[in-house]
Parts: sequence; C-alpha cells; structure tokens
Amino acid sequence: MKKVWLCFGFMLLSALAVSTAQADMSQGELRLQAMEEKVDSLSATDNKVNYNTHKVSTTNDVRLSYGSKGFRLETGNGLFQTNLAWRAQMRFTGLEEGDPRRMGDFGPDDDVHTFETRRVRMKIGGHGYKPWIKYYFEVDLQPMADCCGGDQSRDSRTRVIDWRIDVQPWEWFGIRVGQWKINYNRERVDSSGKQQFVERSIVNRQFTIDRQIGVMAQGHLFKGTLADMRYYAGVFNGEGKGVYNPDDNFMYMGRIQWNFLGRDLKWKQSDVSRHKKPTGSLAFAAAQNNGVCTRWSSSGCGNLDEFTDEGAAAPEQFNIRQYVQEFAFKWNGLSIQEEYHWKRVHDTGQQYIRYMEGAYAQVGYFFNELVSFVPPQLEVAFRYAFVDEPDTNFDPYGNTPHYQNHRNEFTGAINWFVADHNNKITVDASLLTLDNNRTGFEDEEARVRVQWDITF
Repeated sequence: MKKVWLCFGFMLLSALAVSTAQADMSQGELRLQAMEEKVDSLSATDNKVNYNTHKVSTTNDVRLSYGSKGFRLETGNGLFQTNLAWRAQMRFTGLEEGDPRRMGDFGPDDDVHTFETRRVRMKIGGHGYKPWIKYYFEVDLQPMADCCGGDQSRDSRTRVIDWRIDVQPWEWFGIRVGQWKINYNRERVDSSGKQQFVERSIVNRQFTIDRQIGVMAQGHLFKGTLADMRYYAGVFNGEGKGVYNPDDNFMYMGRIQWNFLGRDLKWKQSDVSRHKKPTGSLAFAAAQNNGVCTRWSSSGCGNLDEFTDEGAAAPEQFNIRQYVQEFAFKWNGLSIQEEYHWKRVHDTGQQYIRYMEGAYAQVGYFFNELVSFVPPQLEVAFRYAFVDEPDTNFDPYGNTPHYQNHRNEFTGAINWFVADHNNKITVDASLLTLDNNRTGFEDEEARVRVQWDITF
C-alpha cells in the first residue's frame, strides 16, 4: 500500500513540475512576444520621417496615390505631402479672338480663326512639417505669343506665376505670404480651369488686381452659423507679379465674405457636385494703390487704354481706389454668380480723375436635375457683362465733356464634364458690342470658342 501511495505522490509531483515548467515557458514566450512587438513598433516609428533642430530624418515609408489634385506623395505619418498635376487648355477661336475695346477692333477685317494652347501649367502643392503649413506654386510652361515679328520673349517664356505658403494653425486666423491672385474678387480667384465659360468676362481686364507679392491675414469665423464669414486683409507691392516695390507705397486690400446660409462656398464655378443644401455668399472688397499701374494681369503691371503707359508714367502717378460687391449661390445643379465693380483713377501727372464701372452676372444649370433624359454631364450657362469707361480720346484738361464707352457682352455656353473640372469640353458663343458716346459709333462682333480643358 505504501508503494502505491509513493507512486501516486511521485506522479503528482511530476505533474506539478511539468505544469510549473509549462507556466514558466508560457510567461517567457509572452515576454519574448512583447519584446518583439516593441522592437517592431520602434522600427516603424524610426521608419517614419521626423525632424528636430538638427535635421530632417530619412524615411522609406512614402505612399503614392492619385486623386483630384493629381499624383500624391505622402509620408506615413502625414507630416509631408506633395501633389503634382499637369494641365492644358486647347482652344479654337472663330471670328473675334479677344474682347474688342475700341472702334478699330470691330469690323470684318479683324476676324481671326486660330488654334491655340491657351494654358499649359504644372501645379505643385501640399504641406510640410505640419498639415496646417501649406505650400503651392504653379508654372506656366507655354504662354502663347503674338505672330509676325516683335519681341516675343516676354510673352512666350516659361514663368512661375504662383508661389505661396499658408500658415493656418487656427481656422479663425492664418497668414499667407508669396505671390498669388489675391483674394479680391471671385471671378479672378476662381482658377481658369474651374470656370463656367471658356474665358472670364470683359469686366476682368478692367478691374482685376490679379497677382501681387505680399502678405495677407485670413480666417474663417462663426463656422456653421448664420454669421459664418471669411475675412482677408493684405499688404502688397502693388506692381504686379515678380516686381520689387520701387517706392514706399503699398497696395492695400480687404475683403469680407458672409456665408449667409452657414455653409462655405469654394472658389469654383458650376455646381458639378450638386449641392444638396442651398449654399451662398455675399462679399464686399476694397483696394487702393499709388504707382505707375492702372491695371494688372498675369503679365504684371499694365495700363488701361485711356492712360499713360506704365513705362512712361512718373513714379506714383496714379492713385487708384476700387471696390467690388459680389454674390454667389449653388443648389442642386444651379449656380449663380454676380459682381459689381467701381474704380477711380486719379492721374496726378495730368491732374484729372476718371471713374469707371462694370458688372457681370452668370447662371448655369444641369437640366438633368429637372428632366431625367438630359445627360448629367451637360450644363447650360449664360452670362451678361458690361463696362463703362472713359473714351480713349477724352480731353484730360476738361475742355470737352467726359464721354464714355459702353461695352456689352452676351455669352451662352455648353459644358460637358467628363471628370468634374479636371476633364471637360466647353463651347461658348458671344455677342460683343460697343457704344461710343463721343462719336455715336455703335458696332458689334460675334465670337465662337471651343475648348478642351484637361488635368492629369
């Protein structure tokens, strides 16, 4: 009997020893597994880009994707991102090439039929170090040049037209520095690739303040409420793109935008995405500048037809004050946009003041929202615009009355959206008129344009 109990005790002790050894082994395995996971996590952390006072570390953890902004490279931790896109506008224009402004621009002798690559652009943007430190620049690769002699280098050379950095740590306040189409009015800031028509209205040349170099404060206040608004306030050289300020005068600009339905409206025309809720904005802006420019464009500083050329003007010759009121609205395929401009130019050299005003209103609609058999890619749009400006032959000393040129634009358009604004075909037709009150001259020109706008 003792032998039986001894055998039983030996077996019990053996079982306890085995179970203890197994427990010790499982604890060891758990520790080993935990250690391996920690090493893996440290390796993963080291593999993601980081930075400190001394350097930016190198990483292989980079993700490649493609979306509406083009090809995207982004680090695994999201601290650095770059988007690259290529864009081209291929256009045919018939009858009238541009916007006729003077009596000599009208008539059958000025009819033009031409193919052109209107814009070929490379766009690069993204963020670095923090998601709220954003950058963007745009290169114009092939601006079109005029035919038949002359210095074409300024018009046809490759040029950087936009470069800017946004530092926006809070929605309510941020800073932008660089060169860009400053946020004065919607028609100009809306990209040429996100327009509702082949080109901007006749108002644009007269009143845009275009690209400038400077600094601007911006912010979004009371978001999502009926007091939802954006503000912009900036100081700029005032000489257009890529030019030093030759004196101690600056251009000043301010804009306030009220999103009266509590929803923000992007800088983009046509309601391709179909806003399910009505979204609108009402904005007012003002700008002032002392210098040699009376207008601005993508080429920089310029002069309006009735004023001294910027190359011959004296420093600070022109004192400019201008204002704009703007309205925009989108809902279920309907888009409406309107601007009214007023401008005062004081020529201190000739000692006279001239006033001008202009406005445009445009509406577009995707009729498949109303009639089901209409293709959802098809949009129909119409625009009316006018400009009242001084006559090019006015007497600067006021010995004769101040006559005005009155110009009108009536444009209808059809858009076919293959992939939003990234791939679309636009056909528009315009009637452009001029009434010269000094001579009683009245005339009109027709224009037809077809354009394919595509982004890769």
